[in-house]
Amino acid sequence: MIVAAAVIGPANQPLYLATFAGEDDSARVSTMVHCCLDAVEEKVAAGLRGTTPGDAPDSYLGLLAAEEELRLYGFITNTRAKLVVAVDDPVVRDDEMRVIFRRMHAAFVDAVSNPFYAQGSPLTSPRFDASIRTIATSLGALT
Repeated sequence: MIVAAAVIGPANQPLYLATFAGEDDSARVSTMVHCCLDAVEEKVAAGLRGTTPGDAPDSYLGLLAAEEELRLYGFITNTRAKLVVAVDDPVVRDDEMRVIFRRMHAAFVDAVSNPFYAQGSPLTSPRFDASIRTIATSLGALT
């Protein structure tokens, strides 16, 4: 189900990318993740304009892009970091994706809360990587 997971920083710098479909797909998935950042910005801008004062916009961005057999879904944190997941299942439900992103967001918060982590630097924590791989594997990733 999950082919790749990525974390993109607030300035659109790649912080983390894990692929689960093989190394030959890594460059293609990386390119697709980078290309869907425009869709993230559009959805964020549209979502922030439509809310009333005091309401928090929804962090789940939904489907960002669909190319060939892959679909990319997005989530944005309060700090404007973007979580992107590539899925090869054409009928993934939004509630399933929300669960995936909640778990990924919790792992991300744990990783960046480390006092030794320099904000904006790549996420090289083995614990974070293991958490993302566990999330992907438990939800049917191709490993």
